[in-house]
Order: sequence, then C-alpha cells, then structure tokens
Amino acid sequence: MKIKKALLSCLFLMGTLAVSAQDQQPKTEYVHNPYWYVQIQAGGQYTLGEIKFSKLISPNVQLAFGRQFTPVFGARLAVNAWQSRAGIDYCGYPYNMPGFAQGTTKWKWNYVAPGVDFMFSLSNLFAGYNPTRLVNVQAFAGVGANIAWGMDKASNWDNAILLTNQSTDENISYAWTGTKVRAYGRVGLTCDFKVTDAVSIGAEVNANFLSDRYNGKKAGNADWYFNALVGAKINLGKTHTTRTIEAPKPVERVVEKVIERVVEKPCPPAVEPTKAVQEKKAEPFRRDVFFTISSTQISKTEMAKVKEVAEYMKANPNSTVEVTGYADKGTGNAKINKSLSQRRAQAVYNVLTRTYKIAASRIKVDSKGDTVQPFAKQIDNRVAICIAD
Repeated sequence: MKIKKALLSCLFLMGTLAVSAQDQQPKTEYVHNPYWYVQIQAGGQYTLGEIKFSKLISPNVQLAFGRQFTPVFGARLAVNAWQSRAGIDYCGYPYNMPGFAQGTTKWKWNYVAPGVDFMFSLSNLFAGYNPTRLVNVQAFAGVGANIAWGMDKASNWDNAILLTNQSTDENISYAWTGTKVRAYGRVGLTCDFKVTDAVSIGAEVNANFLSDRYNGKKAGNADWYFNALVGAKINLGKTHTTRTIEAPKPVERVVEKVIERVVEKPCPPAVEPTKAVQEKKAEPFRRDVFFTISSTQISKTEMAKVKEVAEYMKANPNSTVEVTGYADKGTGNAKINKSLSQRRAQAVYNVLTRTYKIAASRIKVDSKGDTVQPFAKQIDNRVAICIAD
C-alpha cells in the first residue's frame, strides 16, 4: 500500500513539473505595422428598378488605394466606375402610340464614382489580431461623388421621353442629359483570403444610395445600385513584426531540513516583558498586475491577483491600498505612456470598487508613465503595482 502511494505521488509530481515547464516557455507576440495597399476588382452591378432583374445588370470595376492604420481600423480611396441601367415596362399603353411598339424601354449611362471608405476589420475586432489568419472579414462605410454622363445617348431613349408625356405610373420627369455630379453614400462587406504575406484575393459587396434623380425616374425615394466584385489586394511594405516575450524565471525554493534535539536545562526564572521588546512589523501585502503591450485590459490570470487584494482588504477592514500604474519606456512616447499607466491603474481601481465593493476612500490611485521603471525588463513594466497596508 505504501509503495502504491509513493508511486502515485511521484507521478503527480512529474505531471506538475511538466505543466510548470510548459508554462515557462517564451511567447511570440505579433506587433502590427501600419501599411499601404492597392486593390483591383471587377464584377457586376444591379441598379434597383421595376423591370426584369437581368435587364438591370451591368459591368463594374473598382480601383482602391488604402492604408491600414491599426489592426482594426483603416481607410481607402476607391474609384468605382462603368455603367448603370434603368427602364420602363409600357405594355399597358395604347397600341396606336407613335414611335414605338409595346414592350420594355430600357436605357443605360456611364459613370465614375470616387469616394472615401472607412474600414473596420471584424476578424481582428472579435477574434484578436493575427496576421497569419487565412480569412479576414471587414465592414466599411463611405461617401463620395457620382459623376454620370451619356443617358441621352442610351438605346430607346426617344421612346422613354415619349412616355414621359403619356404615363402617370412610370414617370421619368427626372430624365437628364449632359453630365451630372451627385453625392452618394455606401456600406459594404469584404472577405479576403490570404495567399502570401503581400497578396490576398477576395470578394466585396456594397450598396450605394443617391438622390431620386439618378436613374431619371421619379419615385419619391432614394435610388440604389449594388455592386458585387472580386479581385486582388497587394500590401505595400511589411505588415507586422514579431516580439518574443521571455517567460519569468521560476522561483527557487530552498527546503532546509531541521533536526531537533532535546536538551534538558534548568528553567530560568521568569522575566517580565519590558517595553524594549517590540513587535515585528508585518510586511505590506503586494500584488503586481501585468498587462500586454498597449493594453489596459486585465487578463483572467491577472484578475486573480486583484481578487487576492480585495480579499486581503476585506479580511483587514482598516487596511488601505495604493495602486500605481506604469508603462514600459521602450514602447510609445511619454504622453501615450502617461495615459496608458493612468488607465491601467484605473482598471484595477474599477474592479476593486465595482466587482468587490471596496470603498473608494480606501484606495489611492497614482501613475508614473514611463518616468519610473520598477523592473529591469521592459516587458515587466507594463504593470499596475498594488501595495496594501
């Protein structure tokens, strides 16, 4: 039985050592680099209308030049162009109307639409930054100007103009000629598939809305066209770097074997304690809450340390705690690091007061920015130090 217990103890000890060894491995962290990119796309457009869907499909191309500022936010200048379509079904009109037979009159025109889009990476926002991810989904919203011409040269245009004077249901009193410039807004989604670090292929859908006069028909609401595009995106420059975070060294534990020996000695006379005997002052309770680069979010592991501070203060009702935030000097600048250290200390303060209901009067909050570096390693200075007394 004793042998069995000894074997089980050895196996448990080996498993603990293996897990500890895995936890001590250095970690690789991706660091985003702002970069420019070029995007070329082609596809089709559907201009919203009342005639058959297939008769309102036209070709479409787009060229964009953009910049990814952060893992989540970017912007691009996009030029969308080619053709839009519209039409009227006039089958219900009299047979003896001159100039055309019953059927569908349709017309088309050309346009070019430069605009600015603001891009938001949904993949990085919800799943964390990972430049090696194969699929990246982005949402965007933008504004621009639609420059259109050539409606007066469209096929069957004379028939459409004739209908303007005969129809009340299909009114094209907004028919225009020459060149027109109108503001537009749009929203959309892109989905890119990574091929190499520099090249990805993808698809895009977007919806564009303009004034009621765009397609020449008076409808009393905005005119819409929808684009579906596929193409390639080429990144210009290095998109990211890597940084290795060294694992903290394990704490060495020294176990001393104490051998007691009983020696009989005569009992000395009792001595009354004097005032010279002073009580040993207890060491302050301290916990170091570490953060990742540029972050003010407290991880699950570090949250356990904040909980220990709260439990200490609840067990010692007269205690107070000083929370001091820091930032590593090797990242950012003095202004950014001052704000970062303040928000780190505030994050710990918020958890203590809101989650654990510690009175705010018992907490002092301070921040040092990067003017003080409490640790030798830069990565350890992304910290909020809590000292309770």
